Amino acid sequence: MKCLALTILVASSLALAACERQTTGSDAGTPVGPPATTTATPAPEPLLVTARQLFTVIPDTPPELPGNAATPEKVALGKMLYFDPRLAASHAISCSSCHNLGLGGTDNEETSIGHRWQRGTRNAPTVLNAVFNTAQFWDGRAADLEAQAGGPMVNPVEMASPEVHVPEQLRGIPGYRDAFARAFPGEADAVTLANAQKALAVFEASLLTPNAPFDRYLKGDASALSAHEKTGLSTFIDKGCIRCHNGINIGGGMYAKFGVFASPGAALLPPGDKGRFTVTKVDSDAYSFKVPTLRNITLTAPYFHTGTVWDLRQAVAVMGDAQLGSTLTDAEIDALTAFMGSLTGTQPVVTLPILPPSVATTPRPAP
Repeated sequence: MKCLALTILVASSLALAACERQTTGSDAGTPVGPPATTTATPAPEPLLVTARQLFTVIPDTPPELPGNAATPEKVALGKMLYFDPRLAASHAISCSSCHNLGLGGTDNEETSIGHRWQRGTRNAPTVLNAVFNTAQFWDGRAADLEAQAGGPMVNPVEMASPEVHVPEQLRGIPGYRDAFARAFPGEADAVTLANAQKALAVFEASLLTPNAPFDRYLKGDASALSAHEKTGLSTFIDKGCIRCHNGINIGGGMYAKFGVFASPGAALLPPGDKGRFTVTKVDSDAYSFKVPTLRNITLTAPYFHTGTVWDLRQAVAVMGDAQLGSTLTDAEIDALTAFMGSLTGTQPVVTLPILPPSVATTPRPAP
């Protein structure tokens, strides 16, 4: 019996020592058993890696505007002003007349119709995602959306309201006095042109088009683009389109001379419109224009600052000759336009606002 007890004691001690060896030193806490299996995340395809270095996704929410915080009341006011034709001298033209949200943020006109049927001199750029542009207008004469918002209202060719008349018109509509007071609390006289511009800017900044197939691709969904669209993206990069069309808006971030390698002709580049030069008076800026965004490009015909090209394929061919010095093949044009189709995002859904009514003392339309 003593021998049996001694044998049991020794065996128990050996087992305990073995357990201690397993749970001390560098192996402490390591589970006993076969190693756990892990699934490696596949590396993104090389084209996606390159694209992520050149482009940025459109966000779901608008960026904050410096010195102009967005509040629900201010955005609501900006929305009313955007759709109100009474900001024009004729009471017949609103911001939405030239930047129709059902037409890709443009009016699908070569040049816009303004006061008393006058025509503007340049094609109306899209308002969608415009908050991401380096400046506004084709010549960049407005630094941001707030500065841009005041231009058309007082331009005699566009809405033709004298600067002093805009607040006079708005004060003559009782409902606007209340709306401005809510949007700009604490101001003794909130109904000003400057505040109208601020409200318009925060509303326009909300007009984003996220979730385009290309954005989903940038986020990692390799299936978001078809093989043909990927060929177009590769061509877009390899041909050098990305030198001007890059970043979050795939354009809108710089100025470029139109006709680097070859003149596109007087119909597309009228000699009398020198573009950026009209703002800076610098000779090297002659015939330079802000590079337009390519987002939602299939919705925003006609193209170029003259609005004289209605076919996207033709526009791509023109850019090949004029800007790249390359005569693109039909296959290349097909691929490039297929890629551009992937840049159409979810369009903003905007409910038309009920505007405050005019009263007997509201200023009347100009004759």
